[in-house]
Amino acid sequence: MGRPRTPLLDRERITATALQLVDEQGDFSVPQIAKRLGAQTGSVYHHVDGRDGIVELLRERVADAIDPGTLDLTPWDTALEAWARSYRAAFAAHPKAIPLLMTSPVRAPRVLEQYERAVTLLLDAGFAPADVMPLIIALENLVLGSALDLAAPETMWELTEEAPTPRLAEALAAVGEGRADRAFELGLEGFLKHAGFLRGA
Repeated sequence: MGRPRTPLLDRERITATALQLVDEQGDFSVPQIAKRLGAQTGSVYHHVDGRDGIVELLRERVADAIDPGTLDLTPWDTALEAWARSYRAAFAAHPKAIPLLMTSPVRAPRVLEQYERAVTLLLDAGFAPADVMPLIIALENLVLGSALDLAAPETMWELTEEAPTPRLAEALAAVGEGRADRAFELGLEGFLKHAGFLRGA
């Protein structure tokens, strides 16, 4: 038998398969990847740096959808707002990856480069160095929480007669459709206002 024209394993196919598994079930295992690709588990390890290496490949794959050009916009708050929207959209496409990626250290070079650009944006805008990472982390909390919320059912509160909640029912009726988007807009506006206050303090 001749060698197959398309190799069974490479980093691209391993990453795509891992992301498919995460989208389906919220996690992956190396044996699962190997099984889907029709390969031996040990063969997968020849192409990646273990499970942690696959997690970083996943991080790069998801983060590749974030538009890095947003961080070149001016002024700083326009750039940060556009980056937040692009960041949210990228992770909203793969919400089950969020817990996996947010509980492991960031090592992927292309992702670290994007953080470097965000830090540079804020420092160049006049933010105190001690405020920069808390601002970025707070923005990520807002963005990733909202990305998860987009994947949640539109109706997250199921009211019952056993626990009368008339004021909650009134508030839910008033919010209408698109509660996740409205909550994100509210949070982002508040974040940017507070960031402006810190910069001017």
